[in-house]
Parts: sequence; C-alpha cells; structure tokens
Amino acid sequence: MVVLYFLVGMGLLYFGSEWMVRGASGLALSFNIRPVIVGLTVVAFATSAPELVVSLIAAIKGSSGVSLGNILGSNVANLGLVMGLSAVASPLSVEPNLLRREMPFMLMVTFLFWILCMDGRIGRLDGIILVGCLGAFLTMSVLTAKSPTSKIVVRDRLGKKTGIWYLFQLSAGTLGLVAGANWMVRSAILMARALGLSEVFIGLSIVAVGTSLPELATSVVAGIKGESDISIGNVVGSNIFNICLVIGTVGLFHPMTIESRLLRFEFPALVVLSCILFVFSSTGKRLNRLEGLFFVLGFCLFVAISFLFSKGGP
Repeated sequence: MVVLYFLVGMGLLYFGSEWMVRGASGLALSFNIRPVIVGLTVVAFATSAPELVVSLIAAIKGSSGVSLGNILGSNVANLGLVMGLSAVASPLSVEPNLLRREMPFMLMVTFLFWILCMDGRIGRLDGIILVGCLGAFLTMSVLTAKSPTSKIVVRDRLGKKTGIWYLFQLSAGTLGLVAGANWMVRSAILMARALGLSEVFIGLSIVAVGTSLPELATSVVAGIKGESDISIGNVVGSNIFNICLVIGTVGLFHPMTIESRLLRFEFPALVVLSCILFVFSSTGKRLNRLEGLFFVLGFCLFVAISFLFSKGGP
C-alpha cells in the first residue's frame, strides 16, 4: 500500500505539474517574450512547484533530510537526466545570452548554496539571502524579456483558448501538486524506514526523480520540437528556483539542519556538474548527444555513490 500511495502521489504530481506548465506557458506566450525567458521563469517556476511543495511539507513534518535531499537530487537530476536525455533525444543549441547571463547566475547561486550550508544549517538569514537572489534573477529576466524580433512560440493553439482556461489549468494543477506531494512524502518516509535507507537518500533519488518528471517531460518534448531555448532555459531556471525559492522559503519558515556528509560528496557533485554544463555549452554553443550521454551516466554514478554513503560506505 505504501508503494501504491507513492505511485499515485507521483502520478498526481506529474499531471498537476503538466497542467501548471501548460497553463503558465499559455498565458506567458501570449506576449512577445523571448522563448528562453519563458523557460527560465514561467515554465521553470511551474516545474519547480513540486519541489517547493514536497520540501515544505517534508520540513514541516520534521523530515529535513527528505527536503534537502529532494533539492540536491532534483538539481542533479535536472542536469543529468533532464538535460542529458534532452540532448540525447535531439542536440540542443544554446542561446549566447544564456551563456553570458543566466547560466553564470545559476553557477553563482549553486556555489552560494554550498557555502551557506557549510555551517550545518539553513536558517532565516540564509533564506533571506536566497530569496533576495531570486528577486535579482527575476529583475534581470524582466529587463531582458521583451524581444521585438523574437518569434513567439505558440503551442497547443493558444489563440483558440482563453485566459480563463489557462487559469483553470493552473488551479487544478496546483491542487494535484499539493495532494501528490503530501502522499509522496508520507510514503517515502515509510519506505525509507522499512528498507533501512536514510531519508536523505530517498530524497536524493526516488523523490528527486519524481519531482523532476515535469522538467523531464517539458524539456525533452521542447527539444524534440526544436525549442532548445525552452528546453535549456527550463533546466537552468528550475535549478535557480529550486535553490533560491524552495530552499529560501524553507529556510524562512522552517530552518533545517544539514548532514555533514552531504558537504563531502553531494554538494561538490552538483557544483561540478553545473560547471561542466557551462563548459560543454560554451564549446560550439550547443549540447550534442555524446555530451548528453555523459550527463545521464553522471547522474547514475551520483545515485550509486550516494547510496554507498547512505549505507556508511567510503
């Protein structure tokens, strides 16, 4: 029954996020906005909603291991699974402005996240700093959003649907997210205890992959359809939102402690993968299939090593 609850929760999480993405994108793409900005902000926020709800619920229930593990695992999954599989499915071109502004910003907040956790705690001051970084990111995005020469990406025949329909999708998706996240957290904690696994590892692996499903679906489909800007922007923006919005919000409302072992492997792994993404993207302004495969294998190695650490291995 616990596994069934987890799968049902994951299903609600996925479909709720899918509706949120469709509703948010439908409203945003009605305006003349750079596609990459839509991916970096609106779609990234919508696909980060599962992590926000899951992490808040986990922290409130006293399972900070699931909360922090979810964000670390989700960001690594975004880089490894989401970006990797998207590039394997269809090589992705990288917008030059993304390399100059948004991707360096992602690297900066990833390093900052690691530094703030070195004292073993994410408190209210840390939360204020991270939320402030989100404000700076959104301001930068708004100032560079409009592009009179950009082609508006219109999906799902936006012109035949009304704003009320997209608002309904957003509302229904939010309800699905809350219900699905609650079920996933409860069942994940029970599974961790039954299998003798740490809550951190469950958050790093199963819950992280579950909450990254919206990013995976959105980025792979966007990449196949030739919308590399939305595909890459979704991953970069989602990682920024996960750190600044999710961890920042949790820090503000429910400070949490950090397991010291995470500082030895999981945090460095996230930073290294983020740097590799920047390097790969800078060479030829694209991500090819071989580089995508590298990220997928990197994620598998990350999960395997995290499992060994959770069992008290080297």
